[in-house]
Amino acid sequence: MGFMDAVKVCFSKYVSFSGRACRSEYWYFMLFNLIVSVVLSVVEGIVDMPGLLVGLYSLAVTLPVLAVTARRLHDTGRSGWWMLIQLIPLVGFIILLLWLVKTGGDTENAYGPSPVAAA
Repeated sequence: MGFMDAVKVCFSKYVSFSGRACRSEYWYFMLFNLIVSVVLSVVEGIVDMPGLLVGLYSLAVTLPVLAVTARRLHDTGRSGWWMLIQLIPLVGFIILLLWLVKTGGDTENAYGPSPVAAA
């Protein structure tokens, strides 16, 4: 899945917590969010309104980020509720990161068919 396809899919499924998301869909969407946040930060610095634009953007993409993260965890065979593991300081973030980087299965699991096989 390409960069723009991933962004389109994530915004079209912005509140869909069911199904699965492949690694490229998740990481391209996170890269898009990072780029937009950096650009908005630069704009904020130029027009002297610190935190406003990035804060509004972060609020706007909260649900899409949660949804694609849940779908990414589904691809690895885990419930989306495992996102809460990051509440454990440091260790939780590392475990979640390892799960998000892990390759999903090529076969159907409890959360649906493989997004890679469907592509």
